[in-house]
Amino acid sequence: MKFIKFAVVTGLFLFVSGFTECYKPVTNSGLPPNIKKVAVPAFQFEVRGARYRVESRFTESVSREIIKRGRGLKVQGTRDGADAVVEGTIRDFNFSGVLLDRQGRARVYEVTITAAVTVRDLRENKILYDNQNLIFRDSFEFSEDPRSFFNEEDPAVERMSRAFAESIVSTIINGFAVKEDKGK
Repeated sequence: MKFIKFAVVTGLFLFVSGFTECYKPVTNSGLPPNIKKVAVPAFQFEVRGARYRVESRFTESVSREIIKRGRGLKVQGTRDGADAVVEGTIRDFNFSGVLLDRQGRARVYEVTITAAVTVRDLRENKILYDNQNLIFRDSFEFSEDPRSFFNEEDPAVERMSRAFAESIVSTIINGFAVKEDKGK
């Protein structure tokens, strides 16, 4: 019995120790090492009169996500003294019914937001990331009972802003190909 326990423990030890080099944590950022402060100025809104505070929700979500996952990056609202800037524009906001109930009223709605984001190294004057067509979608459902009505549009936009921020910050933190500026 002792021999079996010894053999199992030894086998387990050898098995585990053989894979010590398989897992290596990611320790570097996709940003150049000189970037310590990132500016996230208020996102712009190309579509006038669309929805209240959509651009500020996206800006706040990106700032929070950089603070949360940015490995020591400092975040500020202005470009002054920053090493890099995340510039964003909400290009389109679409809110439409996609599923009707028996009376022909829209019951499930889809929100689609199209955004443009550019990350620029201010010290080297290089564009590090540029995507002018980020599309995020979410849907929500209205209750059939008017007494339990709750407008799900705001929570849907909030969920979308968090997904947007996670996507952008993951790209920044986990790395991306640096584009060379041809105009230099």
